[in-house]
Amino acid sequence: MTTPSPNGATAGPEAVVAWWETDASGSFHFTAPLRWAEDAEHALLRSAGGAPGSFPRRVVNSSYRRPLRAGDAYTVDLGVERIGSTSITYWWRVVSGGEVCIEGGHTVVHVDGSGRSAPVPDSLRAALTPHVRAQA
Repeated sequence: MTTPSPNGATAGPEAVVAWWETDASGSFHFTAPLRWAEDAEHALLRSAGGAPGSFPRRVVNSSYRRPLRAGDAYTVDLGVERIGSTSITYWWRVVSGGEVCIEGGHTVVHVDGSGRSAPVPDSLRAALTPHVRAQA
């Protein structure tokens, strides 16, 4: 598992905005950062022994500060805001050239095989706890 920074974030590998991720304006399509954050979330879950397919989204939000264009390099920082009894809330940001371009977060709910909410497994809770952002 990756070691979190003091704010609980793990930084993903540097990536580049692909042409297909842009819209008619030449900037990334507004949904692209949601996929990038999801990739970072799944990498964190897998490294913690979790199963990404058992955590559907409940709430998603994002704020766009600066557009990125095809060929622009970026990284995604992702951390845990809160671990509830059946849910996990993540925070994330997309950084390019040392500047935060997009900030967002999403809450996922752990579900069992029948699709009903279920407690977050204790082993996953323990593995994700170091990634929880310290409250100010």
